[in-house]
Amino acid sequence: MSVPMYSDLTSIFAMQTLKLRYFLPALALASLSACGSWGGAGLMTSLTPYKVEVVQGNFVSKEQVDALKPGMSRTQVREILGSPLLTSVFHADRWDYVFTIRRQGVDAQARKLAVFFKGDDLEKFEGDTMPTEAEFIATIDTKRKFGKVPELEANEEQLAKNQSNVVAKPIVPASPANAAAVTYPPLEPAAR
Repeated sequence: MSVPMYSDLTSIFAMQTLKLRYFLPALALASLSACGSWGGAGLMTSLTPYKVEVVQGNFVSKEQVDALKPGMSRTQVREILGSPLLTSVFHADRWDYVFTIRRQGVDAQARKLAVFFKGDDLEKFEGDTMPTEAEFIATIDTKRKFGKVPELEANEEQLAKNQSNVVAKPIVPASPANAAAVTYPPLEPAAR
């Protein structure tokens, strides 16, 4: 039996390393390409990454805009619309309310409202046509489909049926005589 020489071992090791260096990337590419064509239509083409819902700014409804009246103070406007998204040092008499929402599978929405003051009083406001709260919720809630809304009031027959199913157990208050004697350790160590 002959023992391999050092040079023979290094050449064997070098050959194994070369095989792994080229074989592993080829194996990885083959497995990735197999993922793309798995199941006929392709697994990679049927999966889409989750996109985060992005909401920025203040939603201003038609009801809030209708509540604005010229001559209101800045405090009153802030109570109705909330704090403005944009205020400028160079335009101290203008507040901008901007609202954007981006969701997966729904067109992005963007609305703007500018409120102008003269001193401390509301002078005018202008911007996009704002939706009512109900219209806005309808545009957001596109994926849920509700069936028939259940009736929330019970009639006399249902109340009587439920009363018969309830088994009333008498409540017996615990009296000091029935309670087991409970002792607690002292809170402070005994004085010496």
